[in-house]
Amino acid sequence: MKQILRFTLLFIPLFSLAQLKSPSEFLGYELGTQFTSHHEVVDYYQYLAEAEPQRMKLIEYGKTNERRPLLLATISTKENMQNLEKIREEHMKGLNGEGTPDKAIVWLSYNVHGNESVSTEASMQTIYDLFTTKSSYLEDVVVLIDPCINPDGRDRYVNWYNQFKNSPNQVDPNSKEHHEGWWSGRSNHYMFDLNRDWAWLTQVESQQRLKQFNKWLPHVHVDFHEQGVDNPYYFAPAAEPFHEVITDFQREFQVTIGKNHAKYFDENGWFYFTKEVFDLLYPSYGDTYPTYNGGIGMTYEQGGSGRAGLGIITSIGDTLTLKDRIAHHHTTGLSTIEVASKNVTKLNEEFIKFYKNKNYKYKSYVLNGNPDKLEALTDLLSKHEIKYKVGDNSTVKGYNYATGKSGSLKSSHKSIIVSTDQAKSTLVKVLFEPTAKLSDSVTYDITAWSLPYAYGLDAIASESNVTGTVSSSQNISSEIAKDDSYAYLADWNSMKDARFLAELLRNKIRVRYAHKPFTLDGISHDRGTLIITKSDNKQVKNFNTILTNASKNHNKTITSTNTGFVESGKDFGSGYVDVIQDLNIAVLSGEPTSTLRFGEIWNFFEQQLNYPISVLDEDYFSRVDLTTYDILILPDGWGYKGFLSTHIKEKIKNWVKRGGKLIVMGGAIDALTSSDKDFTIKEKEIEKDSTNTISSFEVSEREQIKSAITGAIFKATVDNTNPLAYGYDDTYFTLKLGDRAYKYLENGSAVYLSEGANQPVSGFAGSEAKKKIAETLIFGTEEMGRGQIIYMVDNPLFRGFWENGKLFFANALFMVK
Repeated sequence: MKQILRFTLLFIPLFSLAQLKSPSEFLGYELGTQFTSHHEVVDYYQYLAEAEPQRMKLIEYGKTNERRPLLLATISTKENMQNLEKIREEHMKGLNGEGTPDKAIVWLSYNVHGNESVSTEASMQTIYDLFTTKSSYLEDVVVLIDPCINPDGRDRYVNWYNQFKNSPNQVDPNSKEHHEGWWSGRSNHYMFDLNRDWAWLTQVESQQRLKQFNKWLPHVHVDFHEQGVDNPYYFAPAAEPFHEVITDFQREFQVTIGKNHAKYFDENGWFYFTKEVFDLLYPSYGDTYPTYNGGIGMTYEQGGSGRAGLGIITSIGDTLTLKDRIAHHHTTGLSTIEVASKNVTKLNEEFIKFYKNKNYKYKSYVLNGNPDKLEALTDLLSKHEIKYKVGDNSTVKGYNYATGKSGSLKSSHKSIIVSTDQAKSTLVKVLFEPTAKLSDSVTYDITAWSLPYAYGLDAIASESNVTGTVSSSQNISSEIAKDDSYAYLADWNSMKDARFLAELLRNKIRVRYAHKPFTLDGISHDRGTLIITKSDNKQVKNFNTILTNASKNHNKTITSTNTGFVESGKDFGSGYVDVIQDLNIAVLSGEPTSTLRFGEIWNFFEQQLNYPISVLDEDYFSRVDLTTYDILILPDGWGYKGFLSTHIKEKIKNWVKRGGKLIVMGGAIDALTSSDKDFTIKEKEIEKDSTNTISSFEVSEREQIKSAITGAIFKATVDNTNPLAYGYDDTYFTLKLGDRAYKYLENGSAVYLSEGANQPVSGFAGSEAKKKIAETLIFGTEEMGRGQIIYMVDNPLFRGFWENGKLFFANALFMVK
């Protein structure tokens, strides 16, 4: 009887294993011979969840802009899944230095770049093997799998590839199936790079994913990528610079994992490299962000990307297939879990140790400034589960962000205090530190991002723990619009104000604004103040209701007045008070522009300003009647010289001369204005360093960085009498991404680097680059005929996170006449 029972117990899992369908069996084609559409991936994961309900939990944690589901699969043994919440809670006690966890948490993220499509394919084979041949790894490990972070980008690529591939597929790299168009599958719907959005959370995918990530804060997180076709596989350990907060254990464990991967790659004769290119500094990646939250964050890069298709001939004559690419990602995924399963105790010990009190130099960051900007910052902090307090009536001393020297700041109930005396202390240090310490100036991304600069706030970094009280959100009590008021006034100094204005304009409310400061009813009002009069809106039904609702929607204070006769300044009927028109705005898209830079503008209008915009593609731009538009935006890009033929350039110039407003950004400036006397803006050039004209091949990269600015912050001067700068103080911290430089405009230099301001307050800038940008323009305006040209040398919308730059763009739309 005992023998029969034993046979039965052994038979059940074997029978279950035999019944579970592999990806190839379920999809009806061998994995790697076709690209799997996102809905088919969803179907397979749902099938596994139904077939293995005791070992798998599948949730839809959100949807993309194009309404595709975002999935998270959690898998482990039956026993672990029955105790899943207890396992999670015990693990999360580690944030307080407590708990007795005995399981490792591994999170695998696939396909953050949509055309790096192999990883989602590999995820299906990986999860299947974890249920079958590698199920022993799950005894002490909980694995979370996000099979596709970027479904919109993935389907864009897969649909494009299926449309243009040969049948059978063509491995010739010149064939169409290996050359995506301008809008590749890499980005999400708004053309944002989701792998650079972990910290800034500008996109819906990132915002929804982080809610789940913060519930687990895994010991190990892997972000699967692809790189150029000819590159061998890359895995940890990462390259320098490592941020100084990264612990010795985090560094060492990357080596441990890398050596395990190497063992399998060596057995198969596969090529790979480590410790190059991909560093651990910029905080918004899928490897650094988990690292700054106590995990081992890693990037894995397979050669291929959007060019490889189902197969492609490499430069050395080998053929790289989708099956090859799947095999490599599949191997490193399983190897990662294997290493975690063998190091459970150490991973838990080090995770708890990571969250114990850190002795960082700066203990508190105290911030003052515009309440709307403080609110925007605290909204971001809340999404990261970073705690903050409000200040009391005290004076705080420490590093002054504005001066770069020791200073003081008055703390009040309007101040925000962010302390490193909390679980997320390391993330706080990284996001708020005045400048990141660089162990190597050759980096993969920007080198400065400090939030006080990004949000335009006065700040002190204090070496003491500054006391405060727990914040409670407060709604601003706005006045209800009444019939007997002459006008309503609203200030203009934040994106909240711009959104309020946009809503009024969408509802056909006429709004005026002041070009001069004025005093009314004993209250001082700055340039840009919005003036909404009853007489301007006689024909608007429900005027009071629309105005009141807009005020409530944006938590916006409006004040009423019974007169337009000011006590000082200009009356409401003055020529110094302009009407803001309901604008028709267009933006150029297509090959001349960068998809990322175009996407930032598109996202700004639809997700931040909520104002309509028309997209004009370069394919038919020559046939568009520009007189139907009030504003045309030319985003940064590299393809303008081919696009701006004499005919196109003259068309744009004539439109401006007749009264159009042109916003020109980044690389579009030189292409449009170079050698054209109608434009007064001139590029600045300097004599290049003639020393070390001959250098070894090995040091050439080091020489090149003399002319580089790798995302550094500079203190600029602001002429806030220029409409482009309404709502700003006399200084602005700009994020420079290169050494593009233009001389001051004769009139209209709204923001510029003044004498001696070419030294970054944070981040790296090469010696030659600093010479070039000295005393140069950042933002400015120029008249041409009856129209205006607005130059934006730096990008105020970069990655959607430089909050303090966005009002410049709103000013360009609404304030500049």
